[in-house]
Amino acid sequence: MAERSFSREVEKLRLKAGEEFRGEGILAVAKALLQSGVSYVAGYQGSPISHLMDVFTDANDLLAELDIRFEHSASEATAAATLAASINYPLRGAITFKSTVGTNVASDALANLASGGVTGGALVIVGEDYGEGSSIMQERSHAFAMKSQMWLLDPRPSLPAIVRAVETGFELSEASNTPVMLALRVRACHVHGRFTAKDNRRAAFSLSDAMEQPVRDINRIVLPPASFLHEREKTQQRWPAAVEYIQRAGLNEFHGENDADIGIIVQGGLYNTLIRALELLGLSDARGRCRLPLYVLNVTYPIIDAEVHRFCLGKQAVLMIEEGQPEFIEHNLNTVVRKLDLSTRICGKQFFPQAGEYTATVMMEALTGFLDACKSNQISGYEKPAEIIQDNSALDPLIHPRPPSFCTGCPERPIFTAMKLVQQEIGEHHVSCDIGCHLFSILPPFNIGASTMGYGLGWASNAAFNTPKTQRRAISVMGDGGFWHNGLTSGVGNAVFNKSDSVLIVVDNRYTAATGGQDILSSTAKNSLRTTNQPIEKAVAGVGVDWIRTIPRTYNVDQMRAVLREALTTSRRGPKVIIAQSECMLNKQRRLKPLMRQLALEGRRVVRERFGVDDDICTGDHSCIRLSGCPSLAIKDNPDPLRDDPVACVTSSCVGCGLCGETVQAAALCPSFFRARIISNPTAWDHFKAGIRRVVIGFFQKTIERRMKLHGQ
Repeated sequence: MAERSFSREVEKLRLKAGEEFRGEGILAVAKALLQSGVSYVAGYQGSPISHLMDVFTDANDLLAELDIRFEHSASEATAAATLAASINYPLRGAITFKSTVGTNVASDALANLASGGVTGGALVIVGEDYGEGSSIMQERSHAFAMKSQMWLLDPRPSLPAIVRAVETGFELSEASNTPVMLALRVRACHVHGRFTAKDNRRAAFSLSDAMEQPVRDINRIVLPPASFLHEREKTQQRWPAAVEYIQRAGLNEFHGENDADIGIIVQGGLYNTLIRALELLGLSDARGRCRLPLYVLNVTYPIIDAEVHRFCLGKQAVLMIEEGQPEFIEHNLNTVVRKLDLSTRICGKQFFPQAGEYTATVMMEALTGFLDACKSNQISGYEKPAEIIQDNSALDPLIHPRPPSFCTGCPERPIFTAMKLVQQEIGEHHVSCDIGCHLFSILPPFNIGASTMGYGLGWASNAAFNTPKTQRRAISVMGDGGFWHNGLTSGVGNAVFNKSDSVLIVVDNRYTAATGGQDILSSTAKNSLRTTNQPIEKAVAGVGVDWIRTIPRTYNVDQMRAVLREALTTSRRGPKVIIAQSECMLNKQRRLKPLMRQLALEGRRVVRERFGVDDDICTGDHSCIRLSGCPSLAIKDNPDPLRDDPVACVTSSCVGCGLCGETVQAAALCPSFFRARIISNPTAWDHFKAGIRRVVIGFFQKTIERRMKLHGQ
């Protein structure tokens, strides 16, 4: 169950030639793939391109009509290996995943693909997740494109430009027999716009044609001596062919060409931000009509020498706007300019921050510095909005940090509550984390976890701590998504093979929750397109783990603590696996809320559970918050005038998971928590029970009031 459904939007993918497509960037990518005659699509979900996988899942009927094979790949490496179909056959294929982590996982397959080359168009759509809003290490795809010689497209964030990049990406790949990478930033994936649609195309050469007419070319297999020839072919044939096509097709754009003696070269993906910055400086309007010459690199690799010569000729200085570091393009431009014997000065990082996201404010400051340094006679009269260009460092102490945290009711939270309770008993242990929601445990209030090395590598990152010189055991945490992605072999299989005496906790929340809640092998939901309901226990036992414990409800903190204590203290040696199960609360709410709403509208009885805190009993200790950290737990002023300490309270965001009460019981804290049931459309029996409760409670309340009056007399 993905976090978002495109069941209605996918009808736009059926638009015919001449009709206007209006919608989101990721839908435009899907439409462009269908218009390009793609034969197969595969990928691994992950921001910012996870919705492309969701779109194709919801468009399965249309894909079947066009004879397009679509797969949710087990990993990015699996997806990249799928492109092998385009090596020997004129089949257009596209894969997608998050970069740079996905590119790293897929590197072996992509390097082999780029070495041997392709016959059909091969497009690698990567979600370029760079900047302060990213959830990964700060790296870029550019280095990988250069390393393996894969052409890199970075289109302007507009729907016509994105669609053209997809269509010409296939043509560029076929013209140069080289796979092409298409980088899409978060904003590009979700920008809204319109373009004129074309008819969807069924591939002229189908997958069944390839199966019926198998082809084998030993020169395309990466094995000496062919692999030595591939490198020569890259430089002598593929590169010139790519350059010729890029120029002929006009993939890069020139805007505002005039006699100005300065200009700007910009990555296509940063074009919109640049125009906004120029607009605020009075050098452009909102539609991109600017007073400065612009050279927009919709293809950031390779750089086209002839186009650089055309743009730089006669200019004293050119500003290269390249987000991230190292400044690959700036270095490349300096080399080209010197080689062409031009006197143009290439500027860049001396005006921009070396790293970090280039917002409109950052660009304005850099542009101002560049213009002031150049003192161009042709460019003058620009404005400096003082209220925008300012030093924000004075605000830093006033802005509270907002670290990521578990969602309200997250079933992973009680796992770390239990772990903290166990560590209070037997001492702290080394804990390694993995990629996924459980990584939030490294932050307060849990402060658990020392490292994360990659998706599914949680147990592998503890391999060095397998020593008999201590009684302590290392703990690893891995999500079910990471388990099926890479963890079964790299983690579990490795631990069994090397007789590791450590503990693995597999968080089984039934989905790849961190990437949007898509189904996986162990999901319990029925999926008509995929195989599900494959227990993790069987897979773990199948590779040789003997000590396996399954906790069917993670909210049972007592059971979770007991099993974890057993795993850390048992005299039995060997790898130990704890499978902690509970459905991802976000997906559960997405699934249940519409059903409950519908039942309530139909007049059916609906029960919701909520928790609260009795103000009279709460002592203000707040251990419940320190051991849980649930966002629905807060504090408020104590209603008792004789007590100063604020009391705990449960906000309206509570989803009734019950962790607060379980924590109180497991940690032997105060009994101030109570559970309430909110009933919509109550039955006569519900009304009767509520009446009895009111009478009984009223009796005791009046008794207490009489005693208080008597005491007061």
